[in-house]
Amino acid sequence: MDDEPGFDDFVAEQTDALLRYGYVLTGNPHDAADLVQEALVRLCGAWPRVRLKDSPHSYVRTTMARLHISIWRRRRREHLIGEPPERVHHEVFPPGEDEGLWEELAALPRRQRAVLVLRYYEQLSDAEIAKVLGISPGTVRSQAFRGLDKLRSSLSSAPATHRSMR
Repeated sequence: MDDEPGFDDFVAEQTDALLRYGYVLTGNPHDAADLVQEALVRLCGAWPRVRLKDSPHSYVRTTMARLHISIWRRRRREHLIGEPPERVHHEVFPPGEDEGLWEELAALPRRQRAVLVLRYYEQLSDAEIAKVLGISPGTVRSQAFRGLDKLRSSLSSAPATHRSMR
């Protein structure tokens, strides 16, 4: 994109971090890649405005969170099929001792996962999370409480290798 100075550099520098963030939001590397792609398309359209007065990094992460919430609101019902398609799994996070934590986080319901990611990964306040997700601050606190409770109970019942992650 020769007509948008700085956009290519931003994409080259931030793609890996955005893919990790997308994976934390979605729990699926394919959905994470789609989320990043859609957010970058939107960022490209707003690039002249965003690069001058806002943080492009914050803009694209907020866009990703809003897109993710929009997607799960539209997909409230799952469509079941007889045979699931074969998927090739690409590791977004390097294997290690945190692998169990990411698996448990991915198993949480979408809203709880989104609240926990925004609170602990993005370090947003309850009011900021409520604004991004379009929910009340009370709902943010209750979803965070429920999500943390589920993580604690699943990690405490996990094998000893995952207990050190608390």
